[in-house]
Amino acid sequence: MTDPDEGRPGDVRAAAREKARQLRTSQQRKDRRRRALLGGGIVVGVLAVAAIVAVVIVSAIRPTVPGPRNMASDGVMVGSELKVKTTAALAADAKPVASKPDPSGSTVDIRIYADYLCDLCGDFQRTNLHQLEPLVKAGAVTVEMHPVAIYTSHSAGTKYSLRAANAAACVANYSPGAFWTFNASLFAKQPKEGSPGLTDQQLKQRVAAAGADAKSEINACIDDGRFKTWVTDASDRALSGPIPNSDVQKMTNALLVLVNGKPYTGSLTNAADFKAFVLQAQGDEYTSTASPTPTPTPSAG
Repeated sequence: MTDPDEGRPGDVRAAAREKARQLRTSQQRKDRRRRALLGGGIVVGVLAVAAIVAVVIVSAIRPTVPGPRNMASDGVMVGSELKVKTTAALAADAKPVASKPDPSGSTVDIRIYADYLCDLCGDFQRTNLHQLEPLVKAGAVTVEMHPVAIYTSHSAGTKYSLRAANAAACVANYSPGAFWTFNASLFAKQPKEGSPGLTDQQLKQRVAAAGADAKSEINACIDDGRFKTWVTDASDRALSGPIPNSDVQKMTNALLVLVNGKPYTGSLTNAADFKAFVLQAQGDEYTSTASPTPTPTPSAG
């Protein structure tokens, strides 16, 4: 027997409404999940972008480190008896303190900015260091060496300029008495531009041959590249200028030689030319600093 209530229109409409409600509820749940996933994806994406930006910024900012001792001017000043002028290490981010030339003019001030891989730098140093050495020993001349790393990308990927300048800073810091000889040795048998240059082990051998008395400290300094950041900063300062105690605005190549503040532009392979330039600079300095001869006072007649 058929139920008289079965199939009533009111029951059908109620069932339809319930089915619609269930569908809406299910759709709302799906929408909430989609929005949650979308929001989470945006957050993850933002965090990923932020992380990439942070890495780029950190990579672009070089860590600040103290400079080497005895190089407060960004250079090593060698004077009488080939002794290095001692200075404290530059604090991180501190500006260099320019050396003061002899105010009397009796000592010629020579400053050499040079890259250890630069062929022209090697020509000049091999030609002139030998004749400068006795003048420095006698106190007639001071030579301030500024190692720079401008040809860092010119050594088949080994960054020789940077490593060699770092090694020079290590010697200046730990064994300054060996600096003159070590510096000369890097130019005496100098690698050619474009070559890989000397290995760190070969640099250590040059340190030992120069008579350094703190070889273990210097070797560790070379191994960990202790002053590489400082070398890069000092090189940037030379390239951006100004060059202290001169009218030179900045370095424009890998070699700059100043004699009493005047740039040398003569032959790099003729010792006589450079000697004449030094003598002329010394004469000019003496003339400008010499006391004028008193004018005789007329006697009373």
